[in-house]
Amino acid sequence: MEPTREQRIWQVVLAIPPGHVASYGQVADMAGLGRQARFVGKALGKLPAGHSVPWFRVIRNTGQIAFPEGSEAFERQRSLLEEEGVEVVNGRISMSRFRWRP
Repeated sequence: MEPTREQRIWQVVLAIPPGHVASYGQVADMAGLGRQARFVGKALGKLPAGHSVPWFRVIRNTGQIAFPEGSEAFERQRSLLEEEGVEVVNGRISMSRFRWRP
């Protein structure tokens, strides 16, 4: 049985190494979904409880965290990234330094 679109996205995100990030568009492209960056966000929002998919390594193409600054989700993502050594300055990550280039 062929993996679903969501499963293909999760497989790509599982491949992002610690200390690196990828954009929603990059994940969509690598999952064979073309320009469906928004779908990537939706798929990551539907992750089952107890999963091990490092959703926090996926950010906007501009290097921005997609959650509103100051929100609980924003703070959680920022702290998980910083634990891996990814520098977050004003809600932004340097894509030239931290982008995953497989």
